[in-house]
Amino acid sequence: MAWNEPGGGKDRDPWGNRDDQGPPDLDEAFRKLQNTLSARFGGGSSKGGGSGGGGGISGRLAGVVGVVLVLLYFAMGVYQVDQQERGVVLRFGKALPEVILPGLHWNPPFIDQVLIENVTQVRSRPHDSEMLTEDENIVKVKMTVQYVIGDIKHYKLNVKDPDQSLYQATESALRHVVGSTEMHEVLTEGRALLASEVRDRIQLYMDNYGTGIQVAQVNIDETAPPDAVRAAFDDVIRAREDEVRLRNEAVAYANQMIPEARGDAQRYLEEAEGYKQAVIAQATGEAERFNKLYVEYSAAPEVTRERIYINTLESVMSNSTKVMIDVKGGNNLLYLPLDKIIEQSRNQSASDNITDRSATTNSSANISPNTRRARR
Repeated sequence: MAWNEPGGGKDRDPWGNRDDQGPPDLDEAFRKLQNTLSARFGGGSSKGGGSGGGGGISGRLAGVVGVVLVLLYFAMGVYQVDQQERGVVLRFGKALPEVILPGLHWNPPFIDQVLIENVTQVRSRPHDSEMLTEDENIVKVKMTVQYVIGDIKHYKLNVKDPDQSLYQATESALRHVVGSTEMHEVLTEGRALLASEVRDRIQLYMDNYGTGIQVAQVNIDETAPPDAVRAAFDDVIRAREDEVRLRNEAVAYANQMIPEARGDAQRYLEEAEGYKQAVIAQATGEAERFNKLYVEYSAAPEVTRERIYINTLESVMSNSTKVMIDVKGGNNLLYLPLDKIIEQSRNQSASDNITDRSATTNSSANISPNTRRARR
């Protein structure tokens, strides 16, 4: 039989013995809840519902406070993780295996502790230090280490202070690399290689420590000698720059002169080859002429010998200005100054020409004007 059927009795009313069938009394319901909680946690139950209006109000207030506390407890456990963030949860101090991903989450307050970090932001850490190089010189290096959080659990749980560990690893890696490099490489062209080696060594240390840090880049901002000797090192750097400049000028001059020298050498070789061919051709012609002359000599020796003698004498005498003739059977030499004789003959011819011109001029002057007009 249902509790609200006719004849079911008043004892079946869940809200108590009520004479009417209207809605239940809230004060009475809260009072019953309060009595139940008091009985469960060791308190005495209230006797009867006629204890007055004060008991009903206090019971209602306690219920409202309880509901508010429950709602507040649930509200405190709601949190949001942004797209750039990741989180890790500690439940009673022990890390849960799951990583909190972006979105809206809830964890029970005072039981779970949520650690959230931005894992996409590139963080920078400057570093400045002085150290010895391989050639025992002091150099000052300023650099910047850029990194991101690669593993949120390692970053938050494995190391107490990851940033301090990064600083110590940077100091160690920089001193190791600079100590294995000469100073002029650190100050000049070796800076890019220095940054790469330092980054690799820092990442190795971070992985060994389990910090969860991923080194993105190492920038060498400045490498310089100590301030006390900076002027001397600047002079050394300028001298090296002058050396490079002069070497480049020498290479440019060599690139200009070598082709010219090779061209001259090729021209000399070609001229020598031409001279060689000319001499060979001339010698070949002389040999051919001698062979032909020998044939003629074999046919008429006396005539050919006389003709050769006359041609040779003519060739020699045409290039001589003085002739010495030996008188056979005597001690005197006959001297013929051909140059003087030729000069005298030329002078005589010139004087004769001048005399002829003068005579012609005088004869022309003695002709009368009438004769001139008649000739005209």
